[in-house]
Amino acid sequence: MTVDVLNESGVDDVDIVELTALCRFVMRRMRLHPQTEMSLRLVDTETITTLNERWMDKEGPTDVLSFPMDELSPGKSDEDLPEGYLGDIALCPQIADQQAPGLGRTRDDEIRLLTVHGILHLLGYDHAEPEEHAEMFGLQGQLLTEWAEQDKEPA
Repeated sequence: MTVDVLNESGVDDVDIVELTALCRFVMRRMRLHPQTEMSLRLVDTETITTLNERWMDKEGPTDVLSFPMDELSPGKSDEDLPEGYLGDIALCPQIADQQAPGLGRTRDDEIRLLTVHGILHLLGYDHAEPEEHAEMFGLQGQLLTEWAEQDKEPA
């Protein structure tokens, strides 16, 4: 799996190596083809605001935006997995830093959550309806728990 993480945000202390590993972890857990590609761009507030206004017709900044490409979906155990380009995520560490304390999280926890959230959007998950919200946020929580647990396992 190819994951490009680009830090264009001006925030220097974001762990790019960990975010790359997290993206690959989620892609594997969602049973995507090993040749699947995606990118995660960490952007500043001005850039996320411009993207939000241009592509979502919403004013002001947001925390994360997902731009699916090849409409890939989670794989099933009994099917051949299609390969392709999953899509692009734009994530703003400054917004994550602003909203994290009110949610009881650190900035880095919030960035990890937003990364998983963005990947799930690339895979077609949404949270507009209550059932969709429950499914997406349940899966998001499960993936973050698995990530945290595997991170603590001895080598």
